[in-house]
Amino acid sequence: MKIRRSRALKILLASLVILVVVALYFAYPWLRTRSGRTWRLWEWFRDPQEHAEWAVHAGERCGEAPFVMPTDGYIGFLWGDSFRPGHKHQGLDIFGGQQPGVTTVVAAYSGYLTRLPDWKSSVIIRIPRDPLSPGRQIWTYYTHMASIDGRSYISEQFPPDTNEVYVEAGTLLGYQGNYSGDPINPTGVHLHFSIVKDDGQGSFRNELKIANTYDPSPYLGIALNASENREQIAVCSQPEKEGSE
Repeated sequence: MKIRRSRALKILLASLVILVVVALYFAYPWLRTRSGRTWRLWEWFRDPQEHAEWAVHAGERCGEAPFVMPTDGYIGFLWGDSFRPGHKHQGLDIFGGQQPGVTTVVAAYSGYLTRLPDWKSSVIIRIPRDPLSPGRQIWTYYTHMASIDGRSYISEQFPPDTNEVYVEAGTLLGYQGNYSGDPINPTGVHLHFSIVKDDGQGSFRNELKIANTYDPSPYLGIALNASENREQIAVCSQPEKEGSE
C-alpha cells in the first residue's frame, strides 16, 4: 500500500513539474515583454523629448528598405511580442507621445486603399507586387486612428466605404488615436501597423492572427521581430541612401 502511495506521489510531483515547465514556456515571452519594453514605454510616456533618440519619423526610410516609416514615435511593441500567455502580437505599436489626433500617419508604400463601411479607425492598403517578393500580393493595415468614443481621425479623403483608391507612399492617412471599441478601456495613443497576407482570392486574411501577417523587419529595415530583438530599441541604424525613392 505504501509503495503504491509513494508511486502515485512521484507521478503527481512529476506531473506538476511538467505543468510548471509548460506554463513557464508559454509565460516567458509575456514576462519578458512586460519587464523590458513595457518599462521603456512608460519612460517614453513620461517624457518623449528626453528620449527623442528612441523615435522613428513618418516618411523616413531606413537604408534601402522598401517601406517608409508610417508614423512618428517610439516603437513600443514588436511583431511577435506577447501581452498575455499564449498571445503573439501581429504587428507594431508605435506611440507618438502626443494627444489623440495630433501625430500623423502616412502610407508606408504605394498601393490601393480601402476603408470598410464600419471601420472608424482603420484603413488597409493593397500592394499588388510585394517589393520583397514580386510574385505575391500583400496588404498594409493601419488602425487606432480614432478617439475614445469613435470619432475618426482618418483623413477626410478616405470616408467609410472607400474602395481601391490609389495612394502614393507618404500620403497622409490620418492621425494616431486611442480607439479600442470600448470607451471604458481605451488604448494608449498609438498606431498599430501590420503587413497582412493575401488570402489568394484577392482579399486580406484575418489580421488578428500572427500567422496571417509578415515580419515587418525587412520591409522597414529595422529589427522588429521580438524573438530576435529581445531588448534593443527599434530604431534605424543606417540613414537613407542618397537617391533612394
